[in-house]
Amino acid sequence: MEKRLEAVEETIKMTGLVTKEVLTFAEAAQFTGLSKSYLYKLTSGQKIPHYKPSGKLCYFNRIELETWLTQNRISTSAEIEEQAQTFCMQNKLGKHSKGRR
Repeated sequence: MEKRLEAVEETIKMTGLVTKEVLTFAEAAQFTGLSKSYLYKLTSGQKIPHYKPSGKLCYFNRIELETWLTQNRISTSAEIEEQAQTFCMQNKLGKHSKGRR
């Protein structure tokens, strides 16, 4: 029963984070799933967008975090195969059409 209550509380917290525009450091760690120590490393290395309006406390824009999390997309094997086939077909057509001129 206690575990179910904790799960419900966690779900409510995450729902709140999805609707907030500005997140605190702890909320950003929870939202991204990153440990606080790794998030601190990213902020100190200026590798993740963040704000320090007072020079001390650190805040994050949720949309910027989502954008940061979804950068450097890795294509699926099927997408790579499709790109390769398209490339090969375009090169075959290009070679044949050049010879006809």
